[in-house]
Amino acid sequence: MKKKISTPNAPAAIGPYSQAVLAGDTLYVSGQIPLDPATGTLVGTTIEEQAEQVFKNLGAILTEAGMTFDDVVKATVLLNDIGDFAAVNAIYGKYLCGEVLPARAAFAVDSLPKGALVEIELIAVK
Repeated sequence: MKKKISTPNAPAAIGPYSQAVLAGDTLYVSGQIPLDPATGTLVGTTIEEQAEQVFKNLGAILTEAGMTFDDVVKATVLLNDIGDFAAVNAIYGKYLCGEVLPARAAFAVDSLPKGALVEIELIAVK
C-alpha cells in the first residue's frame, strides 16, 4: 500500500509527482530544490543558502511523514557544479550526522529546474 505525503511547509510539486510517497515503512522523497514553500521562488544565490533551503524542505517532508533525518538510509545529491561538492557536503553533514550515515551518491548535472544549484532526494525507513 502506498500513501502520498504532502505538506504546505515544503514546495508544492512543480510537475506530475508527489513530494513523497510512503510505501510500507519506506519513504521516497522526491528531489527538492531550494524553493520557498510559500512563494515557489528560488531561495538564495549561493550554494550554501540554496543547500540550507533544500534541507529545510526535506526536513518538512520527513516531519510530515513522522520521520527525521536519522531515518534516512539513502541520499542522492545533484549539483549544477561539482566544484560545490565540499560546500554542500559541509551543510549535508549538519543534517545527516547520526551514528549510521546514509548511503549516498552525488552527481554533477548540466542544469536543474528553475536554475537551482542543488537538488537532493532521500529514501528513509521507519
